[in-house]
Amino acid sequence: MSTSASVGASAVRLLGTPADGLRIAAVGTSEIIRVAHGSSPPGGQDAAGAVHSKIDMHHHFCAPQWRDWAAHHGLIDPERLPPWTRLDTEAAIRFMDGTGITTAVLKPMLPARYRSSAQLREAINITLQSMTEVAQSHPGRFSYYVPLFLDDPDASSWAVRRGLGQLGAVGVNVTANYGGVYLGDPAYDRLFHELNERAAVVDTHPHNLPDGPPGGPGAPGAPTVPGIPNFMCDFLLDTTRAAVNMISRKTLDRFPDLSVVLPHAGGFLPYIATRLQALGRFCDPRVEPAAVRDHLSRFYYDTAGPMAPAATLLEHVPADHILFGTDWPAAPADTVTELALPALEADPAFTPEQLRGIYHDNAMRLIPQLATA
Repeated sequence: MSTSASVGASAVRLLGTPADGLRIAAVGTSEIIRVAHGSSPPGGQDAAGAVHSKIDMHHHFCAPQWRDWAAHHGLIDPERLPPWTRLDTEAAIRFMDGTGITTAVLKPMLPARYRSSAQLREAINITLQSMTEVAQSHPGRFSYYVPLFLDDPDASSWAVRRGLGQLGAVGVNVTANYGGVYLGDPAYDRLFHELNERAAVVDTHPHNLPDGPPGGPGAPGAPTVPGIPNFMCDFLLDTTRAAVNMISRKTLDRFPDLSVVLPHAGGFLPYIATRLQALGRFCDPRVEPAAVRDHLSRFYYDTAGPMAPAATLLEHVPADHILFGTDWPAAPADTVTELALPALEADPAFTPEQLRGIYHDNAMRLIPQLATA
């Protein structure tokens, strides 16, 4: 494990990513989330008018028990967390009912300055227990991922055993990079071997780019480009860098039983696929065109966004590897109901059969445990 990927007392983490502050730079973090109350689903109907049941594969969750614990230990200032982190499970269910979502897979968020590996384990355990309670209290409505901090391999290995082996989580969640060390780097091979042995679903999520904002550590949460929130462009580049590094390092060949989910329709990856095939020989290690095509067809992609029209995505990606995701509550409810869902439903690139797969069937094939959630 390289020094840059090791645990440090001063590391600031968002799902394991050393960040430039305690604020979560995500869609809608400066807004009070408007929850859909009793509204009819804005899309997802077939020709007969039946509403498709949806599985939300990109549904953020900040455990209230973790918030209280972290504040008690002086790890966070709760007022600096975005408003959506204070929404409760009942708000989530109202949103889900209003959008035709039967099941949401929770992506846990637990950003803080952890002082030790033991304290990190405690934070993960509190979050896992909270998600377990939510899932048990609302049968069939929620499943969840285990948060991993790949720059702490021992804590991550413990979290895999605890979450996947004991508590029934349906996969793990990792960030695109940890201190500038991106997914695919050999530093993470030990954990990826463990995950491969479990044929795990590895859900990824971006964050601020590792170079940080202008002004350095004294400007937590500041945009890299003044006036442009980092989630607008930087997050998509973060995912793209991770995907290209995994292609370069042949991650899916070395760990063939893993299923890797890229958020936000793969960031910029579908749009640079041809460029990567043509110019990948300049990468180190060299990227062969066949490896690009192969990995693009094996990654999974969620629709959280709203994403761009799907024609370019479908040029490189099989439709059965596309998963429905909302990004709620980091994405405001009106973004989902008034923009993302209608655009997805009206996208001419998708057939009705493909939409049914995106909303529900593809997730069930990827994670059969959702049938008994």
